[in-house]
Amino acid sequence: MRCRRPLVPRARPIALILMDVDGVLTDGGISFIEGSAEAKTYDARDGVGLSIARRIGLRTGVISGRSSAAVSRRAEELGMHEVHLRVRDKLTAYERILRRQKLTDAQVCYIGDDLTDLPVLGRVGMPVAVADARPEVLRRALFVTRAAGGRGAVREVIDEILKAQGRWREVLAWFDPAWSGGRRGRAARAAEAHR
Repeated sequence: MRCRRPLVPRARPIALILMDVDGVLTDGGISFIEGSAEAKTYDARDGVGLSIARRIGLRTGVISGRSSAAVSRRAEELGMHEVHLRVRDKLTAYERILRRQKLTDAQVCYIGDDLTDLPVLGRVGMPVAVADARPEVLRRALFVTRAAGGRGAVREVIDEILKAQGRWREVLAWFDPAWSGGRRGRAARAAEAHR
C-alpha cells in the first residue's frame, strides 16, 4: 500500500471498515441478465479478508449508490454489519452509522474509488483509494492500494490493518499451527523477523 502518512497510527484504532461496492468490491463492471437482474463479480480474496475481519472482531459494511440482489446476497454471505444501498448522500449515511455503532471518525476506514466517496474519505481516520480510483480520489486518500478495485484491494487493506494492530500472527495461527507459539512457531517468527 502506498502511504502519504504513517500507516500504523491511522490503522491501529480502526474498528469499522466501510467501502463502496462498484469499483471497490467489484471491478466496476455491471452485467444485466434477463430484464432488471444484475450480475457482479467479486474477488474471493476480498471475501476471505472480510471473513477474517469479522472473525477477529472488526466490523464491516458497504455504502453504495446502487442496489441489487447480488450486493445484498454478498453482504449477507460475508456477515457485514452495515449494508446501505441506494444511498444518495453517503456522508449522511456514514454519520448515521457512526452514531449507531458509537464510533468516532478515527475508528473508521473507508475504501472508495469515485467522486461520490470524497465526502466520507474526507472524514474518516483511514481514507483509502483503490489503485484505479479517479484521480481526484487518489489525491484525497492518504492511502492507496496496489491492487485495483475488485482485484483484492479490500483484502490488502484488511491485512495492513491487522498487521498494524498486531493481530496478524493470531490470524496466521488459525490456518497454520506453526504460528501458534510452539517450537516451529518461534522458528517461523525468527525467520519472519529477518525478512
